[in-house]
Amino acid sequence: MRPVDHILRDIDTVYDYVQKLLRFTNEDGHIQFDRFHAFEKEPSYDSQAFHAAYNFVINGMQSIFMQDGNSFILKPDDLVRVLEHIRACFPGVDRVTTYARSKSVVKVSDEDMLRIAQAGLNRVHIGMESGSDNVLKAVKKGVDKATQIAAGQKVKRAGMELSEYWMPGLGGRALSWENAHETADALNQINPDFIRLRTLGLAESAPITAQYQAGVFDKMGEVETARELLLMLESLNGIHSAVRSDHVLNLFQEVNGKLPDDLEAMTGTIKTFLDLPPEEQMLFSIGRRTHRMARLEDLGNNERRGYAKQMLIELGVNADNWDAVVDAIMRRFI
Repeated sequence: MRPVDHILRDIDTVYDYVQKLLRFTNEDGHIQFDRFHAFEKEPSYDSQAFHAAYNFVINGMQSIFMQDGNSFILKPDDLVRVLEHIRACFPGVDRVTTYARSKSVVKVSDEDMLRIAQAGLNRVHIGMESGSDNVLKAVKKGVDKATQIAAGQKVKRAGMELSEYWMPGLGGRALSWENAHETADALNQINPDFIRLRTLGLAESAPITAQYQAGVFDKMGEVETARELLLMLESLNGIHSAVRSDHVLNLFQEVNGKLPDDLEAMTGTIKTFLDLPPEEQMLFSIGRRTHRMARLEDLGNNERRGYAKQMLIELGVNADNWDAVVDAIMRRFI
């Protein structure tokens, strides 16, 4: 944890750059780039703070994300102090967001959570990863299903928007059903505003990758992971969350909609994929992973099919190595 005064000083530094940038902004809203050299000549020039301010200004100054992975390690009084300072400096901001860990959130009283919300924090992202205790234990998440549920419900009671992240494939073949069913059960009890999908990818240095290479972790391929995703979605019930497949590691970007109205459309895409012949499944998978295709409907586009077939040839993809090739491609984005 950094001292609160240091955090406030960072906010003030960015604020000062924002004010200067606004003075260098034309009537049409464009910043005069030729004036940038004036900042670099200042003895106190901070390039990181300047670029943070610049990105903030050019993107409309509507959203602030608190860094880094778990702001709730701060004491409630300190977090409130930081949030109030943010709001004082940038009163026109619509949204202030942070990442949080369930284990930290549950330690905060409902009263303090409400104070934090009233101070300006209005969206929280939590990496649930899975609702299965067995999966959580296997990946050493450091939290159980009950804590995930309690934390999510606490955020919702405070009136803040909540995003919960789930990782299809995290349990491997052995725990696939649990990963889908238990996650859906946890989400049904939380009713988060957003359910964000983050399909498992194997990073080079991750322990789970070493387990996979040693034959201990039985990683699923594209088709099995799609079945798990379908099971999880079909197990959601009585909630009004928005499902977002907003990451490059996900196979289906079409799985995007609001429950319950869009459930049939989202699951329909997956069912269509599962009903395809294996050769077509492989073609779409490689096409999507190499950005030659974006959506399942691109299989009907001859030009995109041609690009995808060329990638099959270039990468030497066949039925036996398909999933291994996909793993290698996905590793580039982790």
